Amino acid sequence: MKHYLESTESVLKEVESSASGLTAEEAAKRLEKVGQNKLDEPPKPTLLARFIEQFKNPMILVLIAAAVISAITGIISEGKLEADVFIILFVVLANAVLGVYQENKAESAIEALQAMSAAQSKVYRSGEMIVIPSSELVPGDVIALEAGDNVPADCRILEAAALKAEESALTGESVPSEKDSDILTGEEVPLGDRKNMLYMGSSIAYGRAEAVVVATGMETEMGKIAGAIANADDDETPLQKSLDQLSKILSVAVLVICIIILGINVLQMLVKEGAITLPGFLSSFMIAVSLAVAAIPEGLAAVVTVVLSIGVTNMSKRGAIIRRLTAVEALGCAQVICSDKTGTLTQNKMTVVRENTEDIPLLATAMALCCDAVLNSDDTVAGEPTEAALVAYANKCGLKKYTLEADHPRVAEAPFDSMRKMMSTVHKTDNGYIQYTKGAPDEVLKNCTRMYKEGGVRIMTESDKLEILRRNKEMADQALRVLLAAYREYDELPSDTSPEALEHDLIYIGMTGMIDPVRPEVKDAIGLCRTAGIRPVMITGDHRDTAVAIAKELGILGEGQQALTGAELSKIPDDEFNAHVEDYSVYARVQPEHKVRIVNAWRKKDMTTAMTGDGVNDAPSIKSADIGVGMGITGTDVTKNVADMVLTDDNFATIVGAVEEGRRIYDNIRKAIQFLLSSNLSEVLCILAATFFIGEGRSIFSPVHLLWINLISDCFPAIALGMEPAEQGIMSRKPRSSNSHIFSDGLGINLLWQGATIAVLTLVSYFIGAQTSPEAGTTMAFITLCICEMLHAWNMRSLKGSIFTMKSRNIVLIGAIALSALLTIPVLFIPSLRTMFSLEALTGSNYLWAFLVGACIVPIVEIVKCFQRAADKK
Repeated sequence: MKHYLESTESVLKEVESSASGLTAEEAAKRLEKVGQNKLDEPPKPTLLARFIEQFKNPMILVLIAAAVISAITGIISEGKLEADVFIILFVVLANAVLGVYQENKAESAIEALQAMSAAQSKVYRSGEMIVIPSSELVPGDVIALEAGDNVPADCRILEAAALKAEESALTGESVPSEKDSDILTGEEVPLGDRKNMLYMGSSIAYGRAEAVVVATGMETEMGKIAGAIANADDDETPLQKSLDQLSKILSVAVLVICIIILGINVLQMLVKEGAITLPGFLSSFMIAVSLAVAAIPEGLAAVVTVVLSIGVTNMSKRGAIIRRLTAVEALGCAQVICSDKTGTLTQNKMTVVRENTEDIPLLATAMALCCDAVLNSDDTVAGEPTEAALVAYANKCGLKKYTLEADHPRVAEAPFDSMRKMMSTVHKTDNGYIQYTKGAPDEVLKNCTRMYKEGGVRIMTESDKLEILRRNKEMADQALRVLLAAYREYDELPSDTSPEALEHDLIYIGMTGMIDPVRPEVKDAIGLCRTAGIRPVMITGDHRDTAVAIAKELGILGEGQQALTGAELSKIPDDEFNAHVEDYSVYARVQPEHKVRIVNAWRKKDMTTAMTGDGVNDAPSIKSADIGVGMGITGTDVTKNVADMVLTDDNFATIVGAVEEGRRIYDNIRKAIQFLLSSNLSEVLCILAATFFIGEGRSIFSPVHLLWINLISDCFPAIALGMEPAEQGIMSRKPRSSNSHIFSDGLGINLLWQGATIAVLTLVSYFIGAQTSPEAGTTMAFITLCICEMLHAWNMRSLKGSIFTMKSRNIVLIGAIALSALLTIPVLFIPSLRTMFSLEALTGSNYLWAFLVGACIVPIVEIVKCFQRAADKK
């Protein structure tokens, strides 16, 4: 049943209840049948499940296989486990623990939704009012609500007195909605226009009501939102997709190459010895293991995690808290930002911005006294937002409400109601009594016969009324909420203070126009978004005129772009809307399902989409977006907990800073990947070369050599590359496509030739040393490869620019290279460590040759980058 289209009698009949409520016995039966008025909690993975999940990465599985094979080989050939087994397992476990630590921030969106429900409710049972826990409410219960109460369930209003409900968290409207018990007409009324309904998650801002509960728990509108949150998938970010793809490619490549190398070695053994011997086979196995270790960038997962963590720290200093690490780089490729209006683009605080009057103090006095909002001693205002704006306006004019009330105490009133659209209060003065009336301009003006003009009072003419209505329309066209004030004087207190007796023969004072103003920094932030190639889109529950006016002021609604209401959107088929979503920059009077639909339409165009918001109604779309952004100050707990990023200052401009940081981080991760993979490729090529050119079941490097290089010579500099400052013009380029490959823009080609260059330099060093002995060759190759990779990290400060012309400095990278060198020196010069690594002492000339050959990587890369820049210019 659409309860808002039915009479109160029909609704009561449908829920099998009455105006006096249920009996205690009937309520107990229903509670047992429908369950408690709570929201379902989704199952959460255990700590063990999270830990096991970390081992599903193909690269990790290959490493574990390599450790097992190495262990078996060591036990068979040496009768003990080799050091590389423990090193591999340490790397695997460290990665798993780090992954669990980062992912162990459990989602608490549903708990936050539950916390928003009222703890207790006033309910009629057998005609008597009692207080019960809100969780025990059932459909058919009749509840009493008054100003300040949270609405504990979805209800149909039975009777109401001057009722207003704060529903911004559900509908996005910045002002409370007027409510009554009248039947609505139409087929499908938007949630924000259902004036005879109250919903869980909203609150009573003004007046009182009695209402019958029609839905509890997951059947409420709040429950539907909770279900949408629980069912929304956490899609992978572009970086996750790229790294997963990289893992699969590397893993398959490693297995194929290992099998080929093992086969070649076995064939060589058959040709040379005529049979496959166990020592020879185990030696070939160790070469395959070495190859697996060489091909897999063990430090990549740790590097990416640390780089993202550093980015998270930087973002937190700029007012953005990241809840999901991989969401950092997703912001860097954001192409569309769908933003909620209320509290995000605007201040969520109604403010008087225009007035039209001959006497500002008189207008301010009338507006402040003819309302129920309260000015506190610290100049904060408590009360219904519209009335609070009027009291704040008077305070800005130097008129404090508590002083006005002390001088002119209220002695009578005619409260506001939605039929009259006005309210009146009577106050005692030194000269008698004065009545102030405020309300909708059209309605109050009908009751005005005179006007305050030029310091006096004169008769109001028809032309005066037309001029006032013209000015009212002028303000309304600017999306201002307009209120008109009038007054009437008495010698004695009227005996009849009914609206009919008070509200006539009024003297017009003036009008105020108020609006929820835009945040001052937002316009510049949106301009920066456009410079960065990002499309801003406004999505709000407010009216079309208000949304369009604000969108034009901010520069969101551009030439040829349109505004669309939720009702209009509902009539457009998915295929048609998805095809034309780029035509719309403003959406007004939308409901939660509309927001999800808008976000998904952009994503179906392969546009990386961010969604910002602060209300419960924003939560499903925030979770559906590639990157969800919640507001830390005005945002509900629900929004914060489903968001990937929370703005601690609620500053839209912070998003732009986060985008810049996201782009910087992605650039630096690409630098780290090119550095690590070119290094790993060089190791693979060295082992392949050994197989073909050295033979005899020998390899240049053992697994322990390669793990040391990958974790010491590579890992620290790679992490330091993550600290590289943003390159010039980073916010002037278009966002990258979410479909762009991590190897795009020449990265794949660069890592191939750079890896081959490092391999050649390493082999040159090996053959120089091998003239003395194979062990000397391995030692020289080890030194050259370490030097190459340490210095190559410096090359990677810019993928295309010259490192000699860069103006920024990266002290961390210098420190990381120095640390890698300091950790490697003991392995070369302490005998016990040298023996553990199967290295030997070299002559001074060999040490020098190994260093000089390794240092050649810097000029070679610089020369090639110079040619690349020249080609780009052409």
